[in-house]
Amino acid sequence: MANIRPRERTAIIQSLRAGVTPRVGLEHIQVGRVNEVKALIEDLDNICSGGSAFRIIIGDFGAGKSFFLQLIRYIALEKNMVVLNADLSPDRRLYASNGQARSLYKELTHNLATRAHPEGNATIPLVEKFITEQRRIADATGQEVDKVIKEKLDSLSELVDGYDFAYAIATYWKAYNTGNEELKNNVIRYLRGEYTTRSDAKKDLGVRSIVDDNNVYDHLKLLSRFVCQAGNKGLLVNLDEVVNLYKLPSQRARSANYEQVLRILNDCLQGSAENLGFLMGGTPEFLMDQRKGLYSYEALHSRLSENTFAQIANVVDYHSPILMLNNLSPEELFVLLSNIRNVFAGGDKDKYLVPDEALTAFLQHCNQNIGDAYFRTPRNTIKAFVDLLSVLEQNPDLKWQSLIGNIKISTEQDLSLVTVENDTNCAAQTGKTGSSTDDDDDLTSFTL
Repeated sequence: MANIRPRERTAIIQSLRAGVTPRVGLEHIQVGRVNEVKALIEDLDNICSGGSAFRIIIGDFGAGKSFFLQLIRYIALEKNMVVLNADLSPDRRLYASNGQARSLYKELTHNLATRAHPEGNATIPLVEKFITEQRRIADATGQEVDKVIKEKLDSLSELVDGYDFAYAIATYWKAYNTGNEELKNNVIRYLRGEYTTRSDAKKDLGVRSIVDDNNVYDHLKLLSRFVCQAGNKGLLVNLDEVVNLYKLPSQRARSANYEQVLRILNDCLQGSAENLGFLMGGTPEFLMDQRKGLYSYEALHSRLSENTFAQIANVVDYHSPILMLNNLSPEELFVLLSNIRNVFAGGDKDKYLVPDEALTAFLQHCNQNIGDAYFRTPRNTIKAFVDLLSVLEQNPDLKWQSLIGNIKISTEQDLSLVTVENDTNCAAQTGKTGSSTDDDDDLTSFTL
């Protein structure tokens, strides 16, 4: 195996110990998910060819959704795509009225990544790459740079807020040409959705529209066309933790966000979007809960329901908008632990901290303590194994045999999710009878 750079080694180990997905070195620990990865690579190729894609990645907490999304992000960057990445939260949604949707857009653009800047924050390099390309064309054809930029950006005008977007890019060239740093910063603020009022944007840039809660998706479509004009192949939007939409306490807020999901799904699957793809990571409850999940919204339920023929044949439809992450097999988990052991050794087999029989003993211990859950949600298993190797690395005199039997490994669960009792059980427990006409969020009782 190839040697692993110390920086990558440290980043991988620290991320795994914290239970989060590493941003670098994914190729050193990736295992399994072959068919799922192939299906997503087909989606990326479709985006690069001018098409669009929409996928919801479903898996239990700790099953590897975030890792899978980051792996696809890594592949997309290698294909010269631009990737936006963000986690949804109570303060970041697809649709809102108090700035939460604009907050999501700000987070996405802050994490904008290209192959040359995989760490994110690449808005300025992207714009300057576009301007450099237009200057090259102008020099080759003998035209004015302003004219070349205007002609290149004309196609944006047909999209919502496209005229102002194109005007902002042209303004950046003027500021770039004259050395006006303040004006350049104002353009970047506009592109990142940092203006909160139209009056400020008009005063600073002369534009009449800004990114707000109502047009986040429209600006993502603008951005997808612009990145292609800058020489990239397309735009991939990675949205993790979309289970936070399921957790919204207001039924009206959930419906509004599910309507945005429906709009995005329709655009991507009908071919209305170009060079644009969406990946969303969520839990089975977020998808299948008939009261609060995506299936509670009938238009989404009909579009996202499972392929009946695939169920009958007991196979997986990898072209469905819903992609269920399969459990890792015992053999794949063994390979995963072997890869982690190799990371600790920096790629040097002579520095392995434990032999192969220690990996087998560790997996047997996991199986005896938490059963098959460690296949479905391997995060805690990985964290425990990294902790074991860390202790052995710091204390060479210790024997792995004396540690494995005493490891405490908890099962993965999300205590923020609650299961609502049905009306019959609620009535029995509270002494109330009759049907309830209240909103589904006014809970009488619930259990963890």
